[in-house]
Amino acid sequence: RAFLARVSDEDGLLHVSLDVDFLDPSIAPAVGTTVPGGATFREAHLVMEMLSDSGLVSSLDLVELNPFLDERGRTATLIVDLTASLMGRRLLDRPTRSHSGSL
Repeated sequence: RAFLARVSDEDGLLHVSLDVDFLDPSIAPAVGTTVPGGATFREAHLVMEMLSDSGLVSSLDLVELNPFLDERGRTATLIVDLTASLMGRRLLDRPTRSHSGSL
């Protein structure tokens, strides 16, 4: 959040390079260099949703996907879903702020 606030304060924009091997191999096996303990499904979607909410993303690239290592398209499907989260689709329930005096 602090980083996104700093970028916003400077009137900056972000390029997102979604490097598939940052994900835990249990959810994204289609990478050449796996990172055990990488981001979980929930963490990855939360990051994409936070970036989307910021309104600062101007471009995206998807890298390190090796379709020959994929298991029935599992990783490719996850990447499509993460991209959709970055573009505004909501997957995760996040608590909303309560507002005093409402209702």
